[in-house]
Amino acid sequence: MKIVIDNQSGFCFGVVRAIEMAEDILNHGTSELYCLGEIVHNNEEVGRLKDQGMKTVSHQDIPTLQNKNILIRAHGEPPETYQLIDKYGLKLHDASCPVVLKLQKNVKKGFLEMEKLGGQILVFGKKGHAEVNGLVGQTNGKATVLESLEDVEFIDFSKASRLYAQTTKSVEEFNKLAELIRQKYQDVNGKLFDFQSFDTVCRQVENRRPQLEKFAAVHDVILFVSGKESSNGKYLYEVCKKVNPNTFFISNEEEIDVQCFCNKVKSVGICGATSTPMWLMERMADFVSKNCPDEL
Repeated sequence: MKIVIDNQSGFCFGVVRAIEMAEDILNHGTSELYCLGEIVHNNEEVGRLKDQGMKTVSHQDIPTLQNKNILIRAHGEPPETYQLIDKYGLKLHDASCPVVLKLQKNVKKGFLEMEKLGGQILVFGKKGHAEVNGLVGQTNGKATVLESLEDVEFIDFSKASRLYAQTTKSVEEFNKLAELIRQKYQDVNGKLFDFQSFDTVCRQVENRRPQLEKFAAVHDVILFVSGKESSNGKYLYEVCKKVNPNTFFISNEEEIDVQCFCNKVKSVGICGATSTPMWLMERMADFVSKNCPDEL
C-alpha cells in the first residue's frame, strides 16, 4: 500500500511566523512565555510547545501576569486586549498575522465611514472565533456577525453596509452571501442602495482548495489531519470529503482505525489544515505504515 503526504498541506505563513516567534523567545533564555489562547488549533502542536515552556492563558489571566512575556497569536486581538496588556505592564510579543492586521485596518476604516453615514459593518465568520472577535473589536462591538446565508435576517436593509470575511472562510460561500445581500437590498430599496462587499478571504487557505481536490481524487482513502477547533480545517476537510467520500477527519493516531481500510486500498493520502504541523502528518503516515500489514 502506498502512503503519500500532501507536500502543500501544513502551516500557513502566519502560523509559521507565530510559532517561530514563540520558539525564538523560549530558546533565548526566557523560561516563561504565556500565549493568549491556543497558539494554533491543534492540540499536538500546543502540547509540543508546552513541553518547551509555553503556557496558554485567557484574557481573565492578564491581571495576574504583570511583567511576564505574553504572545498574541496569529488570529489577532481587539484593541481592548492591547489596552489591558499595557495596563498591567506585560511584555508584548505580537504574532498577529499580517493578513489579519490588514483586514482589521480595513474594517476599522469601513466602520468609521459607516458611522458617518449611519450604516453598519457585516462580518462573515464564526461567532466567538478569535479572529472574528478581533474584527468586531475594530467596530466597538457594533459589527453584525453572519455565520450563514440564513443570518441575513439580522441585517437592517434601510442602512448602508460594508461586508468583510473572516480570512479562513470559503470564497464561494462569501460570494453567495454577498450576492444574496445585494439582491435583498435591491428588493427593499430598488436600485438606490449603498452596499459594498470586500473579499478578504486569505488565499493561503483558499488556494489549497484546488490542490486538495486533485490530491483527494487520486487516493483510495484520505486521512485529513486537523485539530477539531480549526475553522479552516473543517472547511478543507469538507473540500476533500466532497471529492472523496472515503475521507476521515483525525487529530491523532488513536483515531485511525486501520482495520477499516488496510486490506481494501492501494493508496492512502494524508493531508491537513493550515494549522496542522508537517511533523504530525509524518507521524500519522508512520503509524499507518507500521500498523497496516499487507494481509489482515
